[in-house]
Amino acid sequence: MDFLPLPSLPTAPRQVSTTNPHSRHFHSFRHPLFIKHPSAITHIHFCPTKPHRYAITSSTRVLIYAPKTGKVVKTISRFKDTARSGEFRKDGKLIVAGDDEGQIQVFDVNSRAVLRTMKEHNQPVRVTHFSPHLPQIVSASDDTTVKLWDLSTQSCLTTLASHKDYVRSAIFHPTNPSLLLSGSYDSTIRLHDVRLPSEEANVITMRHGGQPVEDILAFPSGGIGISVGGPILRIWDLSMAGKCLRALSNHQKTITSITFDGSKNRVLTGSLDTMVKVYDVEEWKVVHTMRYPAPIMSLAVSPDDTHIAAGLTDGTLSVRRRDPKPSEITETVQNNLSIVGGSYEYFADMEQIFGKGYVKAKRQDLGKAQGPVDEFKVEVRRKRKLKEFDRFLKGFKYQAALDAGLKKIVKPTTTFALIQELIHRDALRVALSGRDDVTLEPILSFLARYVTDPRFGEMASEVAGVIIDIYTPILGQSPILDEMMAKLQSRIERELSFQRELMKLRGALDMTLAQAAMSRIVEPA
Repeated sequence: MDFLPLPSLPTAPRQVSTTNPHSRHFHSFRHPLFIKHPSAITHIHFCPTKPHRYAITSSTRVLIYAPKTGKVVKTISRFKDTARSGEFRKDGKLIVAGDDEGQIQVFDVNSRAVLRTMKEHNQPVRVTHFSPHLPQIVSASDDTTVKLWDLSTQSCLTTLASHKDYVRSAIFHPTNPSLLLSGSYDSTIRLHDVRLPSEEANVITMRHGGQPVEDILAFPSGGIGISVGGPILRIWDLSMAGKCLRALSNHQKTITSITFDGSKNRVLTGSLDTMVKVYDVEEWKVVHTMRYPAPIMSLAVSPDDTHIAAGLTDGTLSVRRRDPKPSEITETVQNNLSIVGGSYEYFADMEQIFGKGYVKAKRQDLGKAQGPVDEFKVEVRRKRKLKEFDRFLKGFKYQAALDAGLKKIVKPTTTFALIQELIHRDALRVALSGRDDVTLEPILSFLARYVTDPRFGEMASEVAGVIIDIYTPILGQSPILDEMMAKLQSRIERELSFQRELMKLRGALDMTLAQAAMSRIVEPA
Protein backbone atom coordinates (compact mmCIF):
# COMPACT_ATOMS: atom_id res chain seq x y z
CA MET A 1 0.00 0.00 0.00
CA ASP A 2 1.34 3.46 -0.93
CA PHE A 3 2.01 6.03 1.79
CA LEU A 4 -0.52 8.84 1.48
CA PRO A 5 1.06 12.32 1.49
CA LEU A 6 0.09 14.77 4.21
CA PRO A 7 -3.34 16.26 3.41
CA SER A 8 -3.61 20.01 3.16
CA LEU A 9 -4.99 21.91 6.12
CA PRO A 10 -8.60 23.02 5.52
CA THR A 11 -8.83 26.54 4.23
CA ALA A 12 -8.50 28.93 7.14
CA PRO A 13 -11.10 31.62 7.95
CA ARG A 14 -9.00 34.52 6.73
CA GLN A 15 -8.30 32.80 3.44
CA VAL A 16 -11.84 31.57 2.80
CA SER A 17 -13.10 32.91 -0.49
CA THR A 18 -16.56 34.41 -0.36
CA THR A 19 -17.07 33.62 -4.04
CA ASN A 20 -19.15 30.66 -5.17
CA PRO A 21 -18.48 28.48 -8.25
CA HIS A 22 -20.78 30.69 -10.34
CA SER A 23 -18.97 33.84 -9.25
CA ARG A 24 -15.57 32.27 -9.92
CA HIS A 25 -16.76 31.40 -13.41
CA PHE A 26 -17.70 35.00 -14.18
CA HIS A 27 -14.52 36.33 -12.56
CA SER A 28 -12.65 34.39 -15.26
CA PHE A 29 -13.89 36.90 -17.88
CA ARG A 30 -10.73 39.00 -17.62
CA HIS A 31 -10.24 40.61 -21.01
CA PRO A 32 -12.62 43.60 -21.14
CA LEU A 33 -13.00 45.40 -24.44
CA PHE A 34 -14.75 48.78 -24.67
CA ILE A 35 -15.80 50.09 -28.08
CA LYS A 36 -17.44 53.49 -28.37
CA HIS A 37 -20.36 54.13 -30.75
CA PRO A 38 -22.20 57.41 -31.39
CA SER A 39 -25.59 56.07 -30.25
CA ALA A 40 -26.99 53.67 -27.68
CA ILE A 41 -26.64 49.97 -28.49
CA THR A 42 -30.18 48.67 -28.45
CA HIS A 43 -29.61 45.01 -29.31
CA ILE A 44 -26.86 42.36 -29.37
CA HIS A 45 -27.12 38.86 -30.83
CA PHE A 46 -24.51 36.09 -31.14
CA CYS A 47 -24.56 33.87 -34.21
CA PRO A 48 -25.53 30.31 -33.20
CA THR A 49 -22.83 28.84 -35.48
CA LYS A 50 -19.07 29.01 -34.97
CA PRO A 51 -17.07 31.18 -34.69
CA HIS A 52 -20.05 32.90 -33.02
CA ARG A 53 -19.77 36.38 -34.48
CA TYR A 54 -22.09 38.90 -32.88
CA ALA A 55 -24.31 41.58 -34.37
CA ILE A 56 -24.94 44.85 -32.58
CA THR A 57 -27.69 47.29 -33.52
CA SER A 58 -26.95 50.97 -33.06
CA SER A 59 -28.31 54.07 -34.78
CA THR A 60 -28.98 53.24 -38.47
CA ARG A 61 -26.57 50.32 -38.69
CA VAL A 62 -26.12 46.69 -37.81
CA LEU A 63 -22.45 45.89 -37.18
CA ILE A 64 -21.05 42.35 -37.17
CA TYR A 65 -17.99 41.77 -34.98
CA ALA A 66 -15.43 38.97 -34.93
CA PRO A 67 -15.21 37.67 -31.34
CA LYS A 68 -11.52 36.76 -31.55
CA THR A 69 -10.27 40.17 -32.70
CA GLY A 70 -13.09 42.48 -31.58
CA LYS A 71 -13.05 44.08 -35.05
CA VAL A 72 -15.99 44.91 -37.33
CA VAL A 73 -16.15 42.44 -40.22
CA LYS A 74 -19.46 43.54 -41.77
CA THR A 75 -21.51 46.72 -41.69
CA ILE A 76 -25.15 46.75 -42.79
CA SER A 77 -26.44 50.30 -43.23
CA ARG A 78 -29.47 49.92 -45.51
CA PHE A 79 -31.75 51.75 -43.07
CA LYS A 80 -33.28 55.23 -43.49
CA ASP A 81 -34.18 55.40 -39.79
CA THR A 82 -32.97 53.86 -36.52
CA ALA A 83 -32.35 50.12 -36.87
CA ARG A 84 -33.69 47.64 -34.30
CA SER A 85 -33.09 44.04 -33.25
CA GLY A 86 -30.54 42.69 -35.72
CA GLU A 87 -30.54 38.87 -35.37
CA PHE A 88 -28.91 35.91 -37.13
CA ARG A 89 -30.75 32.90 -38.46
CA LYS A 90 -29.74 29.63 -36.81
CA ASP A 91 -27.42 28.74 -39.73
CA GLY A 92 -25.73 32.16 -39.56
CA LYS A 93 -26.30 32.92 -43.26
CA LEU A 94 -29.11 35.48 -42.94
CA ILE A 95 -29.76 38.41 -40.64
CA VAL A 96 -33.07 40.21 -40.00
CA ALA A 97 -33.67 43.67 -38.56
CA GLY A 98 -36.49 46.16 -38.17
CA ASP A 99 -36.38 49.94 -38.11
CA ASP A 100 -38.31 52.96 -36.87
CA GLU A 101 -40.05 53.33 -40.25
CA GLY A 102 -41.94 50.11 -39.53
CA GLN A 103 -39.95 48.15 -42.10
CA ILE A 104 -38.42 44.65 -41.76
CA GLN A 105 -35.46 43.63 -43.91
CA VAL A 106 -33.64 40.33 -44.38
CA PHE A 107 -30.00 40.44 -45.48
CA ASP A 108 -27.48 37.95 -46.79
CA VAL A 109 -24.65 38.10 -44.25
CA ASN A 110 -21.82 37.63 -46.76
CA SER A 111 -22.91 40.02 -49.49
CA ARG A 112 -25.08 42.29 -47.27
CA ALA A 113 -27.67 42.26 -50.06
CA VAL A 114 -31.32 42.87 -49.15
CA LEU A 115 -33.20 39.60 -49.81
CA ARG A 116 -36.61 40.43 -48.33
CA THR A 117 -38.45 43.61 -47.39
CA MET A 118 -41.72 43.55 -45.43
CA LYS A 119 -43.68 46.62 -44.40
CA GLU A 120 -47.10 46.44 -42.79
CA HIS A 121 -46.31 47.96 -39.40
CA ASN A 122 -47.10 51.68 -39.19
CA GLN A 123 -44.84 52.39 -36.20
CA PRO A 124 -41.27 51.36 -35.21
CA VAL A 125 -40.55 47.62 -35.31
CA ARG A 126 -38.74 46.86 -32.05
CA VAL A 127 -38.42 43.07 -32.33
CA THR A 128 -37.53 40.64 -35.14
CA HIS A 129 -36.73 36.94 -34.75
CA PHE A 130 -36.24 34.01 -37.10
CA SER A 131 -38.26 30.92 -36.25
CA PRO A 132 -36.16 27.97 -35.03
CA HIS A 133 -38.67 25.62 -36.64
CA LEU A 134 -39.97 27.00 -39.97
CA PRO A 135 -38.97 29.63 -42.58
CA GLN A 136 -40.86 32.32 -40.69
CA ILE A 137 -40.17 35.60 -38.91
CA VAL A 138 -41.97 37.22 -35.99
CA SER A 139 -42.03 40.98 -35.53
CA ALA A 140 -43.37 43.20 -32.75
CA SER A 141 -44.06 46.91 -33.03
CA ASP A 142 -45.04 50.05 -31.18
CA ASP A 143 -48.33 49.83 -33.12
CA THR A 144 -49.33 47.23 -30.45
CA THR A 145 -49.32 44.30 -32.91
CA VAL A 146 -47.31 41.11 -33.34
CA LYS A 147 -47.00 39.77 -36.89
CA LEU A 148 -45.93 36.39 -38.24
CA TRP A 149 -44.29 36.43 -41.67
CA ASP A 150 -43.58 33.78 -44.31
CA LEU A 151 -39.95 34.24 -45.28
CA SER A 152 -40.28 32.63 -48.72
CA THR A 153 -43.23 34.74 -49.89
CA GLN A 154 -42.58 37.75 -47.57
CA SER A 155 -46.31 37.80 -46.81
CA CYS A 156 -47.93 38.30 -43.40
CA LEU A 157 -49.46 35.05 -42.17
CA THR A 158 -51.26 36.47 -39.12
CA THR A 159 -51.53 39.64 -37.06
CA LEU A 160 -51.99 39.43 -33.30
CA ALA A 161 -53.60 42.58 -31.91
CA SER A 162 -54.54 41.63 -28.34
CA HIS A 163 -52.06 44.02 -26.68
CA LYS A 164 -53.10 47.56 -25.76
CA ASP A 165 -49.69 49.25 -25.70
CA TYR A 166 -46.21 49.05 -27.24
CA VAL A 167 -45.00 45.47 -27.80
CA ARG A 168 -41.30 45.40 -26.95
CA SER A 169 -40.68 41.64 -26.82
CA ALA A 170 -41.81 38.57 -28.75
CA ILE A 171 -40.30 35.11 -29.22
CA PHE A 172 -41.17 31.75 -30.75
CA HIS A 173 -41.97 28.93 -28.37
CA PRO A 174 -38.83 26.71 -28.21
CA THR A 175 -40.64 23.44 -28.93
CA ASN A 176 -43.98 24.32 -30.57
CA PRO A 177 -43.85 26.19 -33.90
CA SER A 178 -47.49 27.28 -33.51
CA LEU A 179 -47.00 29.21 -30.26
CA LEU A 180 -45.71 32.76 -29.81
CA LEU A 181 -44.93 34.56 -26.57
CA SER A 182 -45.10 38.35 -26.40
CA GLY A 183 -44.68 41.04 -23.76
CA SER A 184 -46.03 44.57 -23.83
CA TYR A 185 -46.05 47.89 -22.04
CA ASP A 186 -49.65 47.07 -21.11
CA SER A 187 -48.03 44.93 -18.33
CA THR A 188 -49.11 41.62 -19.84
CA ILE A 189 -47.35 38.59 -21.28
CA ARG A 190 -49.47 36.65 -23.74
CA LEU A 191 -49.10 33.16 -25.17
CA HIS A 192 -50.61 33.01 -28.67
CA ASP A 193 -51.62 30.02 -30.77
CA VAL A 194 -51.35 31.11 -34.41
CA ARG A 195 -53.51 28.18 -35.54
CA LEU A 196 -56.55 29.95 -34.09
CA PRO A 197 -58.23 32.96 -35.73
CA SER A 198 -56.33 36.15 -34.87
CA GLU A 199 -59.06 37.44 -32.56
CA GLU A 200 -58.93 34.18 -30.57
CA ALA A 201 -55.20 33.53 -30.77
CA ASN A 202 -54.45 34.80 -27.27
CA VAL A 203 -54.68 31.60 -25.23
CA ILE A 204 -52.97 32.62 -21.95
CA THR A 205 -52.57 36.06 -20.40
CA MET A 206 -50.06 36.69 -17.58
CA ARG A 207 -49.87 40.00 -15.72
CA HIS A 208 -46.52 41.45 -14.74
CA GLY A 209 -47.75 43.33 -11.68
CA GLY A 210 -48.47 46.67 -13.32
CA GLN A 211 -44.94 47.09 -14.77
CA PRO A 212 -44.25 47.51 -18.53
CA VAL A 213 -42.68 44.31 -19.87
CA GLU A 214 -39.27 45.00 -21.41
CA ASP A 215 -38.04 41.52 -22.36
CA ILE A 216 -39.06 37.86 -22.17
CA LEU A 217 -37.26 34.52 -22.30
CA ALA A 218 -38.28 30.85 -22.46
CA PHE A 219 -36.37 27.80 -21.30
CA PRO A 220 -35.38 25.31 -24.05
CA SER A 221 -37.97 22.82 -22.74
CA GLY A 222 -40.71 25.41 -23.29
CA GLY A 223 -42.34 24.81 -19.91
CA ILE A 224 -40.97 27.88 -18.11
CA GLY A 225 -41.02 31.51 -19.21
CA ILE A 226 -39.37 34.59 -17.72
CA SER A 227 -40.40 38.22 -18.00
CA VAL A 228 -38.68 41.40 -16.85
CA GLY A 229 -40.17 44.82 -16.39
CA GLY A 230 -39.50 47.59 -13.94
CA PRO A 231 -37.10 46.20 -11.34
CA ILE A 232 -38.98 42.87 -11.23
CA LEU A 233 -38.15 39.45 -12.72
CA ARG A 234 -41.00 36.93 -12.82
CA ILE A 235 -40.89 33.20 -13.57
CA TRP A 236 -43.97 31.64 -15.18
CA ASP A 237 -45.12 28.05 -15.54
CA LEU A 238 -46.40 28.04 -19.13
CA SER A 239 -47.76 24.51 -18.79
CA MET A 240 -49.96 25.53 -15.82
CA ALA A 241 -51.97 28.30 -17.48
CA GLY A 242 -49.25 30.85 -16.85
CA LYS A 243 -48.95 30.49 -13.08
CA CYS A 244 -46.40 32.87 -11.55
CA LEU A 245 -43.83 30.75 -9.70
CA ARG A 246 -41.57 33.50 -8.39
CA ALA A 247 -41.18 37.26 -8.41
CA LEU A 248 -37.68 38.61 -7.73
CA SER A 249 -36.59 42.19 -7.17
CA ASN A 250 -32.81 42.53 -7.05
CA HIS A 251 -32.36 45.61 -9.23
CA GLN A 252 -32.92 49.24 -8.24
CA LYS A 253 -34.11 50.39 -11.67
CA THR A 254 -35.78 49.00 -14.78
CA ILE A 255 -34.45 45.71 -16.14
CA THR A 256 -33.99 46.20 -19.87
CA SER A 257 -32.70 42.82 -21.05
CA ILE A 258 -32.46 39.17 -20.06
CA THR A 259 -30.47 36.26 -21.49
CA PHE A 260 -29.18 32.78 -20.73
CA ASP A 261 -25.52 31.96 -20.34
CA GLY A 262 -24.04 29.45 -22.76
CA SER A 263 -24.91 26.42 -20.62
CA LYS A 264 -28.51 27.56 -19.95
CA ASN A 265 -27.84 27.02 -16.22
CA ARG A 266 -27.83 30.71 -15.37
CA VAL A 267 -29.91 33.74 -16.28
CA LEU A 268 -28.37 37.19 -16.67
CA THR A 269 -30.31 40.46 -16.38
CA GLY A 270 -29.12 43.92 -17.38
CA SER A 271 -30.63 47.06 -15.88
CA LEU A 272 -30.59 50.85 -15.97
CA ASP A 273 -28.97 50.70 -12.51
CA THR A 274 -25.71 49.79 -14.39
CA MET A 275 -25.75 46.26 -12.93
CA VAL A 276 -25.83 42.81 -14.48
CA LYS A 277 -27.19 40.20 -12.07
CA VAL A 278 -26.56 36.47 -12.53
CA TYR A 279 -29.20 34.02 -11.23
CA ASP A 280 -28.76 30.32 -10.60
CA VAL A 281 -31.82 28.71 -12.21
CA GLU A 282 -32.04 25.99 -9.56
CA GLU A 283 -32.53 28.23 -6.53
CA TRP A 284 -33.12 31.58 -8.27
CA LYS A 285 -30.58 33.37 -6.12
CA VAL A 286 -28.20 36.08 -7.29
CA VAL A 287 -24.82 34.34 -7.51
CA HIS A 288 -22.80 37.14 -9.12
CA THR A 289 -23.06 40.85 -9.92
CA MET A 290 -21.19 42.85 -12.55
CA ARG A 291 -21.09 46.65 -12.59
CA TYR A 292 -20.84 48.72 -15.79
CA PRO A 293 -19.99 52.39 -16.30
CA ALA A 294 -23.42 53.32 -17.72
CA PRO A 295 -27.03 52.02 -17.81
CA ILE A 296 -27.42 48.78 -19.75
CA MET A 297 -29.68 48.61 -22.80
CA SER A 298 -28.83 45.18 -24.22
CA LEU A 299 -27.09 42.01 -23.10
CA ALA A 300 -25.99 38.73 -24.70
CA VAL A 301 -23.76 35.72 -23.95
CA SER A 302 -22.05 33.65 -26.64
CA PRO A 303 -23.28 30.05 -27.14
CA ASP A 304 -19.84 28.71 -26.17
CA ASP A 305 -19.96 30.76 -22.94
CA THR A 306 -16.71 32.64 -23.66
CA HIS A 307 -18.02 36.18 -24.32
CA ILE A 308 -20.40 38.50 -22.47
CA ALA A 309 -21.46 41.54 -24.49
CA ALA A 310 -23.35 44.49 -23.03
CA GLY A 311 -24.64 47.55 -24.87
CA LEU A 312 -24.82 50.75 -22.83
CA THR A 313 -26.94 53.87 -23.16
CA ASP A 314 -23.88 56.05 -23.83
CA GLY A 315 -23.02 54.03 -26.93
CA THR A 316 -20.32 51.87 -25.32
CA LEU A 317 -20.07 48.24 -26.32
CA SER A 318 -18.50 46.26 -23.47
CA VAL A 319 -17.25 42.77 -24.28
CA ARG A 320 -15.79 40.53 -21.57
CA ARG A 321 -13.92 37.45 -22.73
CA ARG A 322 -12.51 34.36 -21.10
CA ASP A 323 -10.31 31.58 -22.46
CA PRO A 324 -12.04 28.20 -22.39
CA LYS A 325 -10.55 25.61 -20.06
CA PRO A 326 -8.70 22.66 -21.63
CA SER A 327 -11.41 20.35 -20.30
CA GLU A 328 -14.07 22.37 -22.13
CA ILE A 329 -12.09 22.25 -25.38
CA THR A 330 -11.49 18.50 -25.00
CA GLU A 331 -15.18 17.86 -24.35
CA THR A 332 -16.15 19.89 -27.41
CA VAL A 333 -13.62 18.07 -29.59
CA GLN A 334 -14.76 14.65 -28.36
CA ASN A 335 -18.40 15.51 -29.05
CA ASN A 336 -17.53 16.64 -32.55
CA LEU A 337 -15.43 13.54 -33.16
CA SER A 338 -18.29 11.29 -32.13
CA ILE A 339 -20.59 13.09 -34.58
CA VAL A 340 -18.49 13.68 -37.66
CA GLY A 341 -15.38 11.58 -37.10
CA GLY A 342 -12.36 12.90 -39.00
CA SER A 343 -14.24 14.69 -41.74
CA TYR A 344 -12.71 17.59 -43.63
CA GLU A 345 -15.42 19.98 -42.40
CA TYR A 346 -14.67 19.13 -38.79
CA PHE A 347 -10.95 19.82 -39.12
CA ALA A 348 -11.63 23.01 -41.08
CA ASP A 349 -13.77 24.31 -38.21
CA MET A 350 -11.16 23.32 -35.64
CA GLU A 351 -8.41 25.01 -37.66
CA GLN A 352 -10.42 28.21 -37.84
CA ILE A 353 -11.04 28.22 -34.09
CA PHE A 354 -7.87 26.79 -32.54
CA GLY A 355 -5.24 27.21 -35.28
CA LYS A 356 -3.29 24.87 -37.55
CA GLY A 357 -1.00 23.59 -34.78
CA TYR A 358 -3.93 22.27 -32.80
CA VAL A 359 -5.39 20.46 -35.82
CA LYS A 360 -2.03 18.92 -36.67
CA ALA A 361 -1.65 17.58 -33.13
CA LYS A 362 -5.20 16.24 -33.13
CA ARG A 363 -4.60 14.41 -36.44
CA GLN A 364 -1.47 12.85 -34.96
CA ASP A 365 -3.41 11.76 -31.87
CA LEU A 366 -6.03 10.13 -34.08
CA GLY A 367 -3.30 8.35 -36.05
CA LYS A 368 -1.69 7.03 -32.88
CA ALA A 369 -5.04 5.80 -31.64
CA GLN A 370 -5.28 3.41 -34.58
CA GLY A 371 -3.25 0.23 -34.06
CA PRO A 372 -3.52 -3.54 -34.38
CA VAL A 373 -6.62 -5.03 -32.83
CA ASP A 374 -4.60 -7.48 -30.71
CA GLU A 375 -2.24 -4.80 -29.39
CA PHE A 376 -2.33 -4.20 -25.62
CA LYS A 377 -1.03 -1.13 -23.85
CA VAL A 378 0.29 -1.74 -20.35
CA GLU A 379 -0.40 1.17 -18.04
CA VAL A 380 2.63 2.35 -16.09
CA ARG A 381 1.82 4.22 -12.92
CA ARG A 382 4.35 6.82 -11.94
CA LYS A 383 5.49 6.68 -8.36
CA ARG A 384 4.51 9.81 -6.51
CA LYS A 385 7.49 11.66 -5.09
CA LEU A 386 7.03 12.40 -1.39
CA LYS A 387 8.08 15.65 0.22
CA GLU A 388 10.83 15.59 2.83
CA PHE A 389 8.55 15.78 5.88
CA ASP A 390 6.28 13.09 4.37
CA ARG A 391 9.28 10.75 4.06
CA PHE A 392 10.15 11.35 7.73
CA LEU A 393 6.52 10.79 8.77
CA LYS A 394 6.51 7.54 6.81
CA GLY A 395 9.58 6.41 8.80
CA PHE A 396 8.10 7.62 12.14
CA LYS A 397 10.94 10.16 12.54
CA TYR A 398 8.78 12.83 14.12
CA GLN A 399 11.49 15.27 15.23
CA ALA A 400 13.04 15.32 11.76
CA ALA A 401 9.59 15.72 10.19
CA LEU A 402 8.86 18.77 12.35
CA ASP A 403 12.25 20.31 11.53
CA ALA A 404 11.62 19.77 7.81
CA GLY A 405 8.19 21.39 8.12
CA LEU A 406 9.67 24.54 9.66
CA LYS A 407 11.86 25.38 6.68
CA LYS A 408 11.18 28.72 4.95
CA ILE A 409 10.13 27.08 1.69
CA VAL A 410 7.17 25.40 3.43
CA LYS A 411 3.94 27.37 3.67
CA PRO A 412 2.51 27.95 7.19
CA THR A 413 -0.68 26.10 6.24
CA THR A 414 1.43 23.04 5.42
CA THR A 415 3.44 23.35 8.65
CA PHE A 416 0.29 23.50 10.77
CA ALA A 417 -1.15 20.57 8.80
CA LEU A 418 1.99 18.67 9.84
CA ILE A 419 1.51 19.73 13.48
CA GLN A 420 -2.11 18.59 13.29
CA GLU A 421 -0.98 15.21 11.97
CA LEU A 422 1.49 14.89 14.87
CA ILE A 423 -1.33 15.66 17.32
CA HIS A 424 -3.53 13.01 15.72
CA ARG A 425 -0.70 10.48 16.01
CA ASP A 426 -0.14 11.51 19.66
CA ALA A 427 3.44 12.29 18.61
CA LEU A 428 3.66 16.04 19.27
CA ARG A 429 5.41 15.57 22.64
CA VAL A 430 7.84 13.12 21.03
CA ALA A 431 8.65 15.66 18.27
CA LEU A 432 9.28 18.44 20.81
CA SER A 433 11.19 16.48 23.49
CA GLY A 434 14.95 16.14 23.84
CA ARG A 435 15.85 19.45 22.17
CA ASP A 436 18.38 22.09 23.11
CA ASP A 437 17.96 25.83 22.84
CA VAL A 438 19.33 25.88 19.27
CA THR A 439 16.77 23.38 17.93
CA LEU A 440 13.94 24.95 19.96
CA GLU A 441 14.60 28.45 18.60
CA PRO A 442 13.03 27.85 15.10
CA ILE A 443 9.90 26.37 16.71
CA LEU A 444 9.44 29.27 19.17
CA SER A 445 10.14 31.82 16.42
CA PHE A 446 7.48 30.20 14.22
CA LEU A 447 4.94 30.16 17.07
CA ALA A 448 5.61 33.83 17.92
CA ARG A 449 4.94 34.75 14.29
CA TYR A 450 1.58 32.98 14.03
CA VAL A 451 0.19 32.77 17.58
CA THR A 452 -1.98 35.87 16.98
CA ASP A 453 -3.18 34.67 13.55
CA PRO A 454 -6.86 33.66 13.92
CA ARG A 455 -6.29 30.81 11.48
CA PHE A 456 -3.65 29.08 13.57
CA GLY A 457 -3.82 30.65 17.05
CA GLU A 458 -5.49 27.72 18.77
CA MET A 459 -3.02 25.16 17.43
CA ALA A 460 -0.02 27.44 18.11
CA SER A 461 -1.18 27.85 21.71
CA GLU A 462 -1.41 24.09 22.13
CA VAL A 463 2.17 23.63 20.89
CA ALA A 464 3.41 26.44 23.16
CA GLY A 465 1.68 24.77 26.11
CA VAL A 466 3.49 21.47 25.44
CA ILE A 467 6.85 23.29 25.18
CA ILE A 468 6.29 25.12 28.50
CA ASP A 469 5.27 21.85 30.15
CA ILE A 470 8.42 20.06 28.93
CA TYR A 471 11.01 22.83 29.35
CA THR A 472 9.89 24.70 32.49
CA PRO A 473 12.80 23.19 34.53
CA ILE A 474 15.42 24.82 32.28
CA LEU A 475 13.83 28.30 31.97
CA GLY A 476 16.32 30.95 33.10
CA GLN A 477 19.32 28.84 32.08
CA SER A 478 19.39 29.67 28.36
CA PRO A 479 19.41 33.29 27.07
CA ILE A 480 18.09 32.21 23.65
CA LEU A 481 15.18 30.23 25.13
CA ASP A 482 14.33 33.02 27.61
CA GLU A 483 14.37 35.65 24.88
CA MET A 484 12.06 33.65 22.58
CA MET A 485 9.61 32.87 25.43
CA ALA A 486 9.54 36.59 26.36
CA LYS A 487 8.85 37.47 22.72
CA LEU A 488 6.01 34.95 22.59
CA GLN A 489 4.53 36.36 25.81
CA SER A 490 4.79 39.93 24.48
CA ARG A 491 2.93 39.03 21.27
CA ILE A 492 0.13 37.41 23.24
CA GLU A 493 -0.20 40.36 25.63
CA ARG A 494 -0.39 42.84 22.72
CA GLU A 495 -3.08 40.75 21.08
CA LEU A 496 -5.09 40.59 24.31
CA SER A 497 -4.79 44.37 24.70
CA PHE A 498 -5.95 44.85 21.14
CA GLN A 499 -8.96 42.57 21.69
CA ARG A 500 -9.92 44.53 24.84
CA GLU A 501 -9.85 47.79 22.87
CA LEU A 502 -12.02 46.20 20.19
CA MET A 503 -14.56 45.14 22.81
CA LYS A 504 -14.68 48.70 24.19
CA LEU A 505 -15.24 50.06 20.67
CA ARG A 506 -17.98 47.51 20.05
CA GLY A 507 -19.74 48.56 23.27
CA ALA A 508 -19.55 52.24 22.26
CA LEU A 509 -20.94 51.46 18.79
CA ASP A 510 -23.78 49.36 20.23
CA MET A 511 -24.74 52.24 22.53
CA THR A 512 -24.63 54.80 19.70
CA LEU A 513 -26.75 52.61 17.40
CA ALA A 514 -29.26 51.92 20.18
CA GLN A 515 -29.67 55.65 20.85
CA ALA A 516 -30.11 56.33 17.13
CA ALA A 517 -32.77 53.62 16.93
CA MET A 518 -34.64 55.06 19.93
CA SER A 519 -34.58 58.57 18.45
CA ARG A 520 -36.26 57.24 15.27
CA ILE A 521 -38.96 55.43 17.25
CA VAL A 522 -39.82 58.22 19.70
CA GLU A 523 -41.48 61.05 17.78
CA PRO A 524 -41.24 64.61 19.12
CA ALA A 525 -44.35 65.87 20.93
